[in-house]
Amino acid sequence: MATLTFTATGSQPERQLSQEEQIEQIIRNTESVSIGTKSSAVAGPDPEGTKNLPETTRKRFEKYGVDISKGYPTRPDKNSIPVYVDEAFAIRNEDYNFVDRGKFADPEKKALFGAAKEVKHLTKHIGTEIVGLQLQDLNDKQKDELALLIAERIVVFFRDQDLSPQKQLELGHYWGQVEVHAQTSQVPGLPGITVIWGDYMKKHGLPIRYKNAKIGTNQWHTDLVHEHQPAGITHLHNDAIPDVGGDTQWSSGYAAYDKLSPALQKFLDGKKAVYVSAHSYLDRNDPFSGPKKIERIHPLVRTHPVTGWKSLFINKPMTKRIVGLEPAESDLILDYLCKVFESNLDIQVRFNWKPSKPGLGTSALWDNRVSQHSSVWDHEGKEPRHGTRVTSLAEIPFFDPNSSSQREALGLSLD
Repeated sequence: MATLTFTATGSQPERQLSQEEQIEQIIRNTESVSIGTKSSAVAGPDPEGTKNLPETTRKRFEKYGVDISKGYPTRPDKNSIPVYVDEAFAIRNEDYNFVDRGKFADPEKKALFGAAKEVKHLTKHIGTEIVGLQLQDLNDKQKDELALLIAERIVVFFRDQDLSPQKQLELGHYWGQVEVHAQTSQVPGLPGITVIWGDYMKKHGLPIRYKNAKIGTNQWHTDLVHEHQPAGITHLHNDAIPDVGGDTQWSSGYAAYDKLSPALQKFLDGKKAVYVSAHSYLDRNDPFSGPKKIERIHPLVRTHPVTGWKSLFINKPMTKRIVGLEPAESDLILDYLCKVFESNLDIQVRFNWKPSKPGLGTSALWDNRVSQHSSVWDHEGKEPRHGTRVTSLAEIPFFDPNSSSQREALGLSLD
C-alpha cells in the first residue's frame, strides 16, 4: 500500500498516516469505491434523478417549496459516512429521553374517531384505515390518540392525503427522536426524510428483478433494530402509486407471540438476541476481513410500554443469533419464529396504496416495535412508486416478566 502523508500548517512536521487512516483516505477519495451501497459513491443532489421523478411527486414538492433545482434525491456525502463499525455504532449510542405519546391518549380516542368520517378495521387484530382526516390538520390530542391506535392496531392508513414533507417531518418529531440515516438518500433540505424509491435504487445497484424480487424492502423485516433505541412509529407517505399493485404487507409481533405454545413462550421470555444493521462497515482492527455490521443486543420478546403486551421482536435479515444458544439451535429456532410471522395470514394485513382522489397521496403509520413488514414488487417498476419516510425512535427495548400477551389481555382464547 502506498504511504500517504499529512502536511500540517505552521511549524508542525509532516506525519505518516496510520494504516486505518490510509484506508479511510482511499475510500473517501476514490469515486469507484463506496461505503455500504453503490449509490453512496457520488454525493449531493442527483440531477439525473430529477429527470425521472414521478410527476405527482414533483407537484407535491413544488407546492410545498422543496427545492429540487440542483437534483433529487440528496445522496449522503462520503465524508460524513462512517468507514469503521465502531464509528457507526457510536451514532445515537447515548440514552434519549423518550416518552410515548400514546400514554397521554384517551383510550376511547374520541377526538380522533369523532373527527373522522369512517374508521375501518381491515382485519380483526391488525390494520385500521381512517377516512376523512388530513394528517397535517391533527391537533396534539388527536396525535396522541393516533399513537395509541398505532400501538394497538400496529398499522394505520390514511388515503387522499395532501401532506407536505415539512409536516411529515414535524409529526415525526412529535412522536420521538427522528432518525437521520448516514447512508440513505434524503429529501433536499429536510434531513430525516428518507427517500423510498425502488426505481432509483434499481438504477443504482439494487439487483431486483422478477426472479429475484425478495430483496431490500421486499423481504420481511423490521426497521433499525440495530439502534440503541430502535424505531417506534414509522410514517411512509407514498406520493406516486401504481394503478395496480405495489402493495405492502404487515405482520403482528403480538399475534406471532400468541401463536407459540406456552412452553416455547416460557423458554423465549427473558432471552436476548443479537441484532445487526442493514449497512456494512469495516473493522478498524482488521480492515481486510470484509464488511462488518453494527451489532446490538435486545430482548427477543419485548413489552410495549403503552399496551403492556408482549411482542416477538425478530426478523430474518437482521436477527443474527439468540444469546446463550449454540449456533445450530439458534438458527433452528429463529427460522421457525420467522415462519410464524411470514406464513400465518390471519396475523397479517395487505394494503393497496391507491388513493380515491387522483393527485393525492396515501400514508401508512406503523409501530416497528411490534411488527414486520414487506413491500410487494409485482408492478416490476413499470409504473412509478415513490415515497418519503420519517421514523421516530422509541425506548430502549425491555421485557417485563409481569406483562401479558395481547390475547390474554383482551380475554381471547389462547388455544
